[in-house]
Amino acid sequence: MSSHQPLDSDTVLWSADAGDRAGRPLLVLLHGYGSDERDLFGLVPHLPEEFVIAAVRAPLAPPFPTPGYSWYAIDGLESRDPVHVTASAHRLLAWTDAVAGRLGEGPGATHPAVGLLGFSQGGAVSLQAMRLDPHRFAFAVNLSGYATPGALPRDAELAEVRPPVFWGRGTHDDVIPPFLVEHTTEWLPRHVELSGRVYPGLTHSVSEQELADVRVFLEKRLADVGSAAD
Repeated sequence: MSSHQPLDSDTVLWSADAGDRAGRPLLVLLHGYGSDERDLFGLVPHLPEEFVIAAVRAPLAPPFPTPGYSWYAIDGLESRDPVHVTASAHRLLAWTDAVAGRLGEGPGATHPAVGLLGFSQGGAVSLQAMRLDPHRFAFAVNLSGYATPGALPRDAELAEVRPPVFWGRGTHDDVIPPFLVEHTTEWLPRHVELSGRVYPGLTHSVSEQELADVRVFLEKRLADVGSAAD
């Protein structure tokens, strides 16, 4: 169990009522900088209905006049320290401890599997959370995000587990610095089972084609959960 303060459960948006969540795989949505839980929750109609979907709110308020919330600061020298990405990832782990309980089949299990879908900062936090606990999450979807530079103690363990990760980004994304894209391109294949696509002309956003590809990826993950339960 994590000793870090969890995310605010009162702000979470759910796709299903409390009585209709247990026993179904959970997909957690993590929004980007300056946004909130309502942003990615708009994707719910495009995602497989077998998932229980929870859109969480990042814990920090960015400097005025930027609206919304952030997972970590992006301005100043201190923002380059990966410890801030890790801190938010710990808070995500603490929230899944509180909400999902023990994962898997059998007594006490709330969800047979938990996956992550993050955009930009949310994608970076998703990958960081997998690195902190390689067995916690069944998969991750990283949209216009990146892998945070710097080693973590369980990276070698993650490379053995090799969870499925979808990474989608656009050729015209001018928000994520090129050195982070290069690092992620090298890092992901060495640590996860990578799939994904680079979308011509796409900016720092999500396209209809990318959503269609994400749905295919998620349907495959549902098949994985079903196979593990048999």
